Amino acid sequence: MTVWTVRAGRYGEREEQALEGNFCVIGWGAMPDLTRYKDKDALREGVQAAYPDLSPGAVGTSVNQLWTFAYRIKKGDIIALPLKNRPAIAFGEAMGEYIFKPDNPEDMRHMHKVNWIGEPVLRKRLDQDLKYSFGSSLTVFSVSRNDAENRIRAMLSKPVAANHSLRTQEAGDEDIEAEVVPNLLDTAEEQISDYIGRKFKGRKMEELVEAVLRAKGYETNLCPEGSDGGVDILAGMGAMGFDHPRLCVQVKSGDSPVGREVLDQLKGVMQDFKAEYGLLVSWGGFKSTVINEARRGFFNIRLWNDKKLVQETESVYEKLPTDIQTELPLQRTWVLVEE
Repeated sequence: MTVWTVRAGRYGEREEQALEGNFCVIGWGAMPDLTRYKDKDALREGVQAAYPDLSPGAVGTSVNQLWTFAYRIKKGDIIALPLKNRPAIAFGEAMGEYIFKPDNPEDMRHMHKVNWIGEPVLRKRLDQDLKYSFGSSLTVFSVSRNDAENRIRAMLSKPVAANHSLRTQEAGDEDIEAEVVPNLLDTAEEQISDYIGRKFKGRKMEELVEAVLRAKGYETNLCPEGSDGGVDILAGMGAMGFDHPRLCVQVKSGDSPVGREVLDQLKGVMQDFKAEYGLLVSWGGFKSTVINEARRGFFNIRLWNDKKLVQETESVYEKLPTDIQTELPLQRTWVLVEE
């Protein structure tokens, strides 16, 4: 097994650093250098000491993931990083053994160097079975079913080196993929995201965002198509939209992450319209420069990527116009969330 998924935080909080710094990283910041544990029994004791409140099941899951990250990821293996800030998965090649950085922030001490290959691959380019394979809620796990390695390497134009895929599983190493259970909530959200991405391009996505804002209590004005001047939607509170807060909204429905120039344009438009706040919606996500600048402008700028738009749409779905509900048929359901 030589394709490993390594997530960069529950909310993707470490993914930009990982991509820019050419590494993959996991949390478990209370754990010391993992190479001090020479077998899983010792590692289990270490996890229990560092996290005494974990249930036995959670301890076992942590042990398997930590052992895999420290000992089973090898040079030349493919690393997959599902991104939270855009609808894509970054792929890279592991460049060496596990590294422990004790002076790093607590959530970035355990890492592998990675050579990221090209641009992240849009999820819609992947076959459905591969997308499901990346849908586990685990932080570290393998992806090998249905000849996944050869298919991914072919997609990345990275041939398998001689004898590379013949590396055998070491004694005592369980196949961590056997523990992978698809996260039903993430899978459902991804299906909705794929559907919206296909059905609500261009003007229709602007109309969807406007409908979501109206459902949240805003009075809105959807600018004429093709003549937005840097703004797609104006929104304000109150009976006629005269009250605060007042928003300028820009909507980008393309698949590519938007850059700083789009955010700068929105900030200029906010000044022109004397709006206190701006909302930038980008279906393709955002470049790191936009994320960093929006963080500095936290009190007047908000970013919605594909996941955030899906979540906001779900939160007000019952209040959306009938025509949008007809075009986007959703049904609320309950699922059992097991440990």
